[in-house]
Amino acid sequence: MRDENVIRDWFQEYHNDIYNFLIYYTGSMDVEDFVQETFVKAVRNIHKFKGESNPRTWLISIARNVAIDESRKKRKEEIKRKRYFQFSLTAKGSDSPEEIVGLSETKLELYMEIRMLKQSYYDVLMLRGINELSVQETAKALNWTESKVNLSYHRALKTLEKKMGGREI
Repeated sequence: MRDENVIRDWFQEYHNDIYNFLIYYTGSMDVEDFVQETFVKAVRNIHKFKGESNPRTWLISIARNVAIDESRKKRKEEIKRKRYFQFSLTAKGSDSPEEIVGLSETKLELYMEIRMLKQSYYDVLMLRGINELSVQETAKALNWTESKVNLSYHRALKTLEKKMGGREI
């Protein structure tokens, strides 16, 4: 019962952070099920939380895994459809301008380029650049060293800069 109260408190405190993270991470406004799944998994796995990191960081890492699992499911479905219908679908999902609410053309292009980066670069950009987690929080969420976070973030920015043709990011 105590664990459920802790999660209830965390839900009240971190719900918006998790919700916003998932919007940026998935590129979709429809993430409420992911938020709910994040907290369901937190309840089931609270015994694994050692208190070595901020609860927000732990919850974001769970949310990230929920989003990755869903993305894998969608990719598998897309592959099945490709085989069945014999025409190609987009490699990174079906993000549309309507789903990426309020983005200017440049921001839309930037967003689409970020979505096309390899997973590790995408993850570190989402956590450090968009969600403004510290290097330490990002390292905990990704289960990386702080030096790997710094190096990957730097490389991701350089790669993104090249893809954007030298325009300011």
